[in-house]
Amino acid sequence: MNIFKLSWKYLMAKPLSTGLNILLLALGLSIITVLLLIEDQFENKMSRDAAGIDLVIGAKGSPLQLVLSSVYHIDFPTGNIPLDEAKAVSRNRLVKKAIPMGLGDNYEGFRIVGSNHEYLELYKVNFNTGKAWTKPFEVVLGSKVAMDKGFKVGDTFVGSHGIASASHEHDEHPYVVVGVLAPSYNVIDQLILTSIESIWYSHDDAYDPMELEQEVAKRGFPKTDESREVTTVLVAYRNPIAAIQLPRMVNARTSLQAASPSFEIARLYELLGIGISLIQGLALVITFIAGLGIFIALFNSLKERKYDLAIMRAIGAAKSQLFLLILLEGVILTFMGAVIGLFFGHLFIYILVITNEQGVISGLTPFVIVEKEWWVIAYALFVGILASILPAWNAYRTDIAGQLTR
Repeated sequence: MNIFKLSWKYLMAKPLSTGLNILLLALGLSIITVLLLIEDQFENKMSRDAAGIDLVIGAKGSPLQLVLSSVYHIDFPTGNIPLDEAKAVSRNRLVKKAIPMGLGDNYEGFRIVGSNHEYLELYKVNFNTGKAWTKPFEVVLGSKVAMDKGFKVGDTFVGSHGIASASHEHDEHPYVVVGVLAPSYNVIDQLILTSIESIWYSHDDAYDPMELEQEVAKRGFPKTDESREVTTVLVAYRNPIAAIQLPRMVNARTSLQAASPSFEIARLYELLGIGISLIQGLALVITFIAGLGIFIALFNSLKERKYDLAIMRAIGAAKSQLFLLILLEGVILTFMGAVIGLFFGHLFIYILVITNEQGVISGLTPFVIVEKEWWVIAYALFVGILASILPAWNAYRTDIAGQLTR
């Protein structure tokens, strides 16, 4: 007797009840899957994007906003800071490396970031084509920008003022693509990179045209006799003591603000933790209800099948085979629910990614299996066994003589 085939036939005899139980279980498990995928990839992405950045120095305001806008490029900058003050802080003995950045422009939603070649080195980028910028208004495109906009080396475009895509265009300052980066799977894939001088000149018409032919600063801060500004400075500590002394010194003794990416993101996780816990609780409740539905379905079907089970016992089926028959039905239901739930979870992430071309969500990978997903399947099977254990025990105790005489 093929127990698996027989269990499957019994389940298919009531497709509506079976489908409803599977769908309800899949819904709960899909929510858990989405949370696991976002949690795992979000944390990994945040860690990759902030690698090598110990401190962000910028204008006074929200520390979290400063970190999000400067490291992850998902918020508005807090403002600009004087170039001279930024240079003074970078010369501190506790600073190993200081990378200046100029923000505030975009091209159709993709942010234009002014910096130097050290910013490329920070993320260990590789070029698909071309090279890094050497003159004003030369740009290097992240892989996602180049793919979405179809740009290649030699193409030109006009940037817009501000972070939003619908802003005033700098018509008199077209950018020239000189390089396209290979995918790095971090924030740099979604950026348009250029020199800080390009950011300055795009907002200032009072410059010498000859400056456009001069090479830009490839390392450190640009040299200029004028009163200029930068948006932020990314800092790497020289030693562990800097983590204690430098932020306090910057915040207390200067008009600038220092924010730690690791501290601010940890605080963000803490703020989001309550909402995530509530969603996880909802998913567990749905899964519990699905398990209860499977128990009720198996228990009710057992009442209808007592005569069939008695016949099976009469023709030679062992008690253990009847026990396994009912138990296997619960396991099949929950296994199918788990597989469909995992698929729905990945499908939902895929829809999120294709509907959010920019930002943190767009950096998620929909169809990647994380280790915790195997625990989702194990949890589903546990629910199935738990829901079917009592009906299976009742089947084990089937009274052959009593049922047949009825």
